[in-house]
Amino acid sequence: MLSLDENAELLASFGLTRNQAKVYISVAKLGIASINQISKASKVRREDIYRILPKLEKMGLTEKLLGKPTKVRAAPAEDALHILIEREQKMAKKRVNALETKRATFLKHFKSFRVKSESEEAHFALVPQRIGIINKEMNMIRKAKNTIDIITSRDKFRQFFINHEETLKKAIERRTKVRMILNVTDHENSIVMIMKEYESLKAPLYLKYTDNPSSHYLIVDSAEALIATSTEATMGRNPYLWTDDDSLIGLLQKNFESLWHSSVDIRAIETEPLSERMTHYLKDLKPTNHAIFLYDSPEAKYNVLFNYLKIGLENGEAGVYVTSDENPSQIREAMEKFGIHVEKHEKTGALNICGYEDIYLAGGEFDIATTMNSWSKLYNGALKNGFKGLRVTGETAWFFRRKLIPELIEYEKSLHTVLDIPMIAICAYNTNLLIKASNPMDLYNEFLKAHGTILFSGIDKELGRMEIRAS
Repeated sequence: MLSLDENAELLASFGLTRNQAKVYISVAKLGIASINQISKASKVRREDIYRILPKLEKMGLTEKLLGKPTKVRAAPAEDALHILIEREQKMAKKRVNALETKRATFLKHFKSFRVKSESEEAHFALVPQRIGIINKEMNMIRKAKNTIDIITSRDKFRQFFINHEETLKKAIERRTKVRMILNVTDHENSIVMIMKEYESLKAPLYLKYTDNPSSHYLIVDSAEALIATSTEATMGRNPYLWTDDDSLIGLLQKNFESLWHSSVDIRAIETEPLSERMTHYLKDLKPTNHAIFLYDSPEAKYNVLFNYLKIGLENGEAGVYVTSDENPSQIREAMEKFGIHVEKHEKTGALNICGYEDIYLAGGEFDIATTMNSWSKLYNGALKNGFKGLRVTGETAWFFRRKLIPELIEYEKSLHTVLDIPMIAICAYNTNLLIKASNPMDLYNEFLKAHGTILFSGIDKELGRMEIRAS
């Protein structure tokens, strides 16, 4: 059960101040309450309550009853949340309408003083930031009329579909031809699944596979291109080069056509057994990769997570295992049986097995910024001790036990969005806890959005067959 402060923090996200939320919650729990009772229950000063109540009344969240002393009654929680959401929607719509008006005014005045000079036209530009790269890709796809040609890696392919699924579908609906060449080291069902989805729509989307090294780039209508300056780094770590220079575009297009004709149709590659594909995937993980792993038994968990850490240890990386399903002693014992020399690695600082309290509750209560700071310290400590990098994994069972699901979703989204610490992370979920939640499929979809890849193990009645799947 959440405390008053925790409930107030949650309710405040609907557009109230923390004190307004505390007052509403207190009145709702008391039923009919006097100012003194509200002050005592909410721990908000009487003078502040006198200022807060009229605002809550104006919103329709409380009402003042006739009589002396003054007493107050709260609207039912369902009605209150409906009112607050509707209020936020109106405010957002008003804000958007105001921006639309300002946009028209700005563009009108901007065009009036814009000076075009052929001699000053720029045919090259560096796009340095992740958000800028995504927006540039989106604008290029949106403008595409005839062709979209892409050479990319498996990981960037996943991110491409995460970032541009709707825009790409609209381009395909316009019958824009999309050809993609993937530099992949193994085959995954997720790629075939995407192909089947588009094939069912009779969409002009074609995927091929190559093991020949190549630059990664996007060409639209043979007229403009966006080129990655590094094929190794995560998007945003190195700038991308945009160009509409005819000579360079011609060379890129020629390179693409040559590679396209020598590549293999993605559907022709044999699917490997799950265990082999899982091993390949774990070996190929790169810094800043962030995956979710769903397991239905301790054996499945050990097989994936222990292999994941073992691969890192053998590669000179440090590893962190945050327990929650089991305690650190149980994990140490299981690791020893698995073949990992725990005591040896712990002595050298290569392996750190700790309880969830040490990471997620480092500041006394769960806080995203504090948790991210803990990861940053562990990463910097690993580098200082001479390790190549850091692999971490954390069991999430305690979030479910404490009913901190909204906080967990927010943390996962933040981790995926701001994981600028170049460590590798796998968040481990027990499906037996996930399917007991009130809305398991909604939660699953939220987690799917927040991770680069979903790793499944076993078979689960609620979530279906388990496999490796790109989100």
